[in-house]
Amino acid sequence: MKPMTRKLIPLAVLLTFIGIAYVITSNPPESKRSKPSSKPQLVVEAQTIAKRDIALNLSSYGTVKPRTQSMLLPQVAGQINYISANFREGGFFEQGEVLVEIDDRDYQVEIKIAQASLFTAKQALSEEQARVEQALQDWQRLGNSEQAPDLVLRKPQLLAAQANVLSAEASLSKAELALERTKIVAPFSGRILTKFVDLGQVVSSNTQLAEIYAIDYVEVRLPIKNNDLPFINLPENSRYNSALVSEQPEVIISSDISVKQQWRGKIVRTEGAFDQNSQQLFVVAHIDDPYGLNNDSVLPIKIGQYVSAKITGKQLQQVLIIPNKAIYQGSYVYLVKNNTLLRQEINITWQNDAFALIKSGLNEGDKLVLTPLGQVNSGTIVSISALDGEPVKQQENSKKRNEKRAAKRGES
Repeated sequence: MKPMTRKLIPLAVLLTFIGIAYVITSNPPESKRSKPSSKPQLVVEAQTIAKRDIALNLSSYGTVKPRTQSMLLPQVAGQINYISANFREGGFFEQGEVLVEIDDRDYQVEIKIAQASLFTAKQALSEEQARVEQALQDWQRLGNSEQAPDLVLRKPQLLAAQANVLSAEASLSKAELALERTKIVAPFSGRILTKFVDLGQVVSSNTQLAEIYAIDYVEVRLPIKNNDLPFINLPENSRYNSALVSEQPEVIISSDISVKQQWRGKIVRTEGAFDQNSQQLFVVAHIDDPYGLNNDSVLPIKIGQYVSAKITGKQLQQVLIIPNKAIYQGSYVYLVKNNTLLRQEINITWQNDAFALIKSGLNEGDKLVLTPLGQVNSGTIVSISALDGEPVKQQENSKKRNEKRAAKRGES
C-alpha cells in the first residue's frame, strides 16, 4: 500500500464518525407522552370511621407480695421436741395452730418454785395480819381513846407482807407465761415461706424458726403510666375521709410462666407519692383468698411471681377509635376520598397495643385505609375491595336487592 493511501484511511474513519454524530444530533427521538392512567393503581381495604362508646382497660405489671410477712421467733429457750406436719416450706397453717413445741420441763419446775414462793408470802401475810389485830387490841386495853400510830399497828410490816405476795404472784404469772410460750402458735392463717429449724434443735429467744406470710389476701404493686392517669378512677383518700369503696377499679392479674393463669382483684389504695426512679404513680391491688376453694386458677399464685395486669378504666362516650395497624409513624393515616388516596395527619390522645383514641385529624364517616401501604404518594388512584369487613360488590348487590324489594312494596 502506498504511503499516501495509509494516511487517507484514518481521515476517512474520522469523517464517517462526524457524519453519524451530525445525523443523530439533528434528528433526536420523539418522546411519547401520555396522560396519567385513570385506572386504579392500588386495591385497598377500608373502614368507615364512627364514634362509639368504650370501656378502657389499662395495662400494668408487678410482682406478688404478701399482705403480712413475718419472721417466726421463740420467746423462750430450749430444745424443740415437736414440729407440726404443716411446718415445712409451702405448708399451710391456720391461726392458733401449734407449729413448734419446746421442751417445757424446766418451765414446769419454775412454776412450782413460783407457787411455793407465793404460798410462803401468803403465810407471812396471814401472820402479819394477826399481829396487826393483836396490836390494836393491846392499844385499846391500855385505855387509849385516840387513834393508834401506824408503827403501833404494824402497818409498814403489813404493807411489806402484801408486797411480797404481789411479787410472788407476778413471778408465778411470769413462769406460767414462759410455759405457755413453749408452744409456738401461728399468729394468723398463713404459709411457710422458709423453714430454718428442725426437731431436736436447741434454740434461744432470738433464733429464727421460719419466715411466714398471711394468705387471706396478697398484694400487687402496679405502676400507672402518666398518660393513663386521666382515664382511671383511683381510690384516693384525704386526711379526714377514707377512700370510697365504690372507687375500686377491678383488675385482672395474669401470668403465663408455665401455664396461663388468671386472678381477679381490686385496686384498694393509691400510694401517696410518685416513685422517684420512674416518676410514675403506683397503686396496690388486692387478690382476696388467693389459695381458697373459689380460686379458679390452675396453679396457686406464688410470692414474688411476676404478673401482668389489666385495670378497668373509665367508660368513654362517643369517641373516635382506629386500629394501630392503620397508623404510620404514630402521626398520620391514609384516607380514601373520591377513589383517591389522601394522607392525613392525626393527634392521638391515648393508645394501647391494639387501638388509639383520636383527638383531632379525623371525622366521623371518613374511610380509613386498613391495608398496609408503606411509602405511597398522596393522590394515588385506589379501589376499595372491602369496606367495614364486607366485600364492596356484595354490599352493592345487597343494596340493589333492597332497592328492588322497596320498589315492589311501593307498587303493591
